[in-house]
Amino acid sequence: MNYSTLSELFPSRRSVVHSTKGIVATSQPLATAAGIRILELGGNAAMAAVAAGAVLGVVEPHMTGLGGDLFAQFYSAKEKKTLGINGCGRSPARLSIETLKKSGIKGPRIPSTSIHSVTVPGTVAGWCDIIDTWGNGKLTLREILQPAIDLAEKGHPVSEISARKWDRSIEVLRQSKTPRAARALLMANGQAPKEGDIYRNPQLAQSLKIVAEGGRNAFYNSGPIADAIVKCMSDLGGLLNQEDLNNHTSIFVNPIGIEVLNGENYKLWEIPPNGQGLVALSAIGAIKKLDQAKVIDLKSLQHNSLEYLHLIIENLKFAFRLADEYVSDPDYSHIPIEHLLSDAHFEAQAKLFTAETVHANYRYVLDPINKSDTVYLSTSDPEGNACSFINSVYCDFGSGIFPDGLGFPLQNRGANFNMTPGSRNFVSGNKRPYHTIIPAMVTKDDELYASYGIMGGFNQPQAHVQVLFNMILFGMNPQQAIDAPRICLACDPTETEHDFGIGTDGPVSRPTTIVHVEEGIREEVFKGLEALGHKVYRAKGMERTIFGCGQIIKSRKDDDILVYSAGSDPRGDGCAFPSL
Repeated sequence: MNYSTLSELFPSRRSVVHSTKGIVATSQPLATAAGIRILELGGNAAMAAVAAGAVLGVVEPHMTGLGGDLFAQFYSAKEKKTLGINGCGRSPARLSIETLKKSGIKGPRIPSTSIHSVTVPGTVAGWCDIIDTWGNGKLTLREILQPAIDLAEKGHPVSEISARKWDRSIEVLRQSKTPRAARALLMANGQAPKEGDIYRNPQLAQSLKIVAEGGRNAFYNSGPIADAIVKCMSDLGGLLNQEDLNNHTSIFVNPIGIEVLNGENYKLWEIPPNGQGLVALSAIGAIKKLDQAKVIDLKSLQHNSLEYLHLIIENLKFAFRLADEYVSDPDYSHIPIEHLLSDAHFEAQAKLFTAETVHANYRYVLDPINKSDTVYLSTSDPEGNACSFINSVYCDFGSGIFPDGLGFPLQNRGANFNMTPGSRNFVSGNKRPYHTIIPAMVTKDDELYASYGIMGGFNQPQAHVQVLFNMILFGMNPQQAIDAPRICLACDPTETEHDFGIGTDGPVSRPTTIVHVEEGIREEVFKGLEALGHKVYRAKGMERTIFGCGQIIKSRKDDDILVYSAGSDPRGDGCAFPSL
């Protein structure tokens, strides 16, 4: 390993988990256990991912649930390829800029707690499509959702970090536009649950039972769930109606990918727009061109050195500017993916980089603050399949709007549209916004190398780049790669009045980029970044949630025996666990 010292790593005291039968890695041990149960009952990686994701909606309801969206990738060992699904919901068909202005919303963004920030939930359709298309048919939807139903109905002890985040979000519940329904997410004393408290959500249990018995139709067609959603929206002046729910579908997509290191056949795969995986691919593509042109010698750089972090930071800035221009709903405008991932485009982007100073900060900024309420998990099975799966309600408890009697909030993904005419991500009816959640896959010579991801809003592609390089450039094992200190770019929160109103609520929204640096990165590197012109902030304690929380499952063959190795992020409550 050519990173400097183990003292730079976050001391998680966790060992790598190994198995020849499969592994489940999530941000909550109970969710991991649910995924393992599905593998033991004969289900495959895709089915285990849905079971674990459903449990996360019970034990981390501030992060994910039935009212959110999902994206996933599935590595098919039989086909030796990665497959993708975009489970993003669309805006109400009747939504328009004129409607927003009549409601008194001036922009440049839709407020995160506005009824007009709510988009159609894509989670349930995504679950059903994943099971039907990638599952092995050995288990029913009811069997897959049963662990989540049991935990919601009988209760579960709340874990440490989840309790802290729940409490951090309590004002969203107290100020909810649906206060009676929001009380389902509080304890009897009106407080957030504390670590170890038993929390029950019988309303959510009933919603899950309805889905388990009736599938997608029980959620989207007129019935107890759809009727409650439509009534809630109507009562609050929202535009989402039964027709919007009826019309929702997931979309199966071909992941987009590029070679990561010159001549080594590692390929990183991401979901195409409206997802922001393009950011990670763009940054890596430019870095590879800089290495080819001998502007840098990538393999000689030390892990988290000044030179390395400056390289990562600058190329992420350029990539976010690109994403702000292009990441949007491809049904509304052509996105030239082939060109954006071409050698010519990467070469042009690489020419923006200078090793001696920062590039001008104008419009290279992003805002991940309070946009990290997402869950990521990874699963693998004895057949060599893997599922990289991410689920989210966007902000803390989404919109903070709870349909009566359902036990879950509606997401506020529409807050990531912008209201400036002429941009691709401009708000419109029946449209998918720029989406932050991105699951990743890595192959080597068409074989699965790693299924991984890191939740955390606009941090996600930044962490994809750093964690992947930790493994393939610096030789770290999965646990070391996820433990290692990270950086995260953010916009200056004091400059909210300078929001340009261009692109999304993240990239290019304000004029100053702050580089959040995690504990464990050396002081001389911190000072060196400042000397180069970066605005740097040392993130400590719970501020480190800005760096997200990830999971990794790596795959290799040892004498033709399949071996999985996994790591789980110490920034969360979770774990990786092997199947026997």
